[in-house]
Amino acid sequence: MNDASSRIPTSVVALLAAICLGVFMWMLLGYVLPFQNMTHAAMLEARLGRYDASDIDAMRGLLERKPEARDVLVAMHRGPDLVLPFVLTAFLFAVLAKLRPAGRYFNRPMHPLMIAAIYALPFIYGFSDYAENILTDNLFVGGPAWSVSAAFLPWASSLKFASLTVCVIVILRFLAYRLAPPADS
Repeated sequence: MNDASSRIPTSVVALLAAICLGVFMWMLLGYVLPFQNMTHAAMLEARLGRYDASDIDAMRGLLERKPEARDVLVAMHRGPDLVLPFVLTAFLFAVLAKLRPAGRYFNRPMHPLMIAAIYALPFIYGFSDYAENILTDNLFVGGPAWSVSAAFLPWASSLKFASLTVCVIVILRFLAYRLAPPADS
């Protein structure tokens, strides 16, 4: 029987990791840090903590006063932030597929819905990251007026970080389980 992990070569996973790191550094050095230097404030999507409507209003005012910062935000969303969610989703899915979270989990059978939920985590991250980018552009760049954008932006950001965190934790648990010596029966 074929091993599911053999379908995705380790070199492909390593290449995806390198691309993720490169795009992340491009985004950080080319956009996030210059934005922070211009405004003395962090981009909303770069904050790890939750933010609310008052933070969104403050950012909107800041971007109105500093149009060059708004241009940096737009350029980031049309450059590396267009690529990173896709590549990171592919990397997370490839790692999960390589670790094969199927069949048994800590010597207990896994329900098929649990396996499906685990494989869905990277896609939830990717979807929520793109949703966050669309909502941010809509709010701060003068896109079509969606009154719900301000309400959904914090949720999209929270879902992005939560799904990414859970995905990393699941990967680390499966990696630890795989690297652990077999238990004596």
